[in-house]
Amino acid sequence: MEVRNAGIKKVLWQILVLNVLVAVGKAAWGLISGSTAMFADGIHSFTDGSGNIVALIAMGAASKPPDKDHPYGHHKYESFASAIIGIMLCLAAWKVFSGSAAALMAFAHSGTLPKIEVSITSFAVMLTTLAINVFVVWFETKRGKELGSDVLQSDAKHTLSDIWVTLGVLVSLVLVKVGVPIADPIVGLFVAIAIVWAAIEVFKGVNTTFSDQQRLNPHDVMKTVLAFEGVKGCHHIRSRGTGAIIHMDMSILVDPLMTVEDGHKIAYDLEHWLCKQHEGVVDVVIHVEPDNEDERNRPSL
Repeated sequence: MEVRNAGIKKVLWQILVLNVLVAVGKAAWGLISGSTAMFADGIHSFTDGSGNIVALIAMGAASKPPDKDHPYGHHKYESFASAIIGIMLCLAAWKVFSGSAAALMAFAHSGTLPKIEVSITSFAVMLTTLAINVFVVWFETKRGKELGSDVLQSDAKHTLSDIWVTLGVLVSLVLVKVGVPIADPIVGLFVAIAIVWAAIEVFKGVNTTFSDQQRLNPHDVMKTVLAFEGVKGCHHIRSRGTGAIIHMDMSILVDPLMTVEDGHKIAYDLEHWLCKQHEGVVDVVIHVEPDNEDERNRPSL
């Protein structure tokens, strides 16, 4: 577990450096050139970096071992970080939307828009940051799956929205260059929608953990359990937790003439075996019950 947490923190620090470089580049040139869409994209990228900092703080709390008040550990702090990233995305979306809406209202009132300077530098900045973000999404998604990290996968979705935003900004720069300045604030509105969509995806992942949604398919677990020697049946299979840290409990049926000691041994061995059979399972609690007609007639799941 310590290796996993250290790996997540290392990735977050690496991504933080790249996100700051990307954000500074886009926001600074957006102000210099007068592009609302480019500046909005830079603000969006700053939320990427802020999200990394929040995640690093949360991982410090999530790394703490179980204690008297938290017998299941502190792993959900990682999901808290994902939720904060989602909230930050919503705030970024509002910032982008309000700026674009203000520009469109000004255009409707006066018929003019602030002058936007579109140069080779503008395209160079956007293409360079786009390449960096593509790498970040690939790397963070890959490591997030390898480490079973909710926060890394949420952050990757955050950065993925940045890619779509950057592509939209590139389109707006081309349109402004050919004489369609209204494209800049309009693209800003689409940027806001893309950010909100990313926030929704993050909140879906957070809900899976906070609502204690089943992490493992009970039917698949049942097949595994029934293959274990000495187990006659099982029911009430439940699992919950984060993507990489899953807690599971169930009831198994054993020969009613079996001694308590033998029944306990089957349960003990099965608990350790299930942790090896299902990725992410770190704890299993098994209730041993006699294999009789009443227990066999109980719902399996």
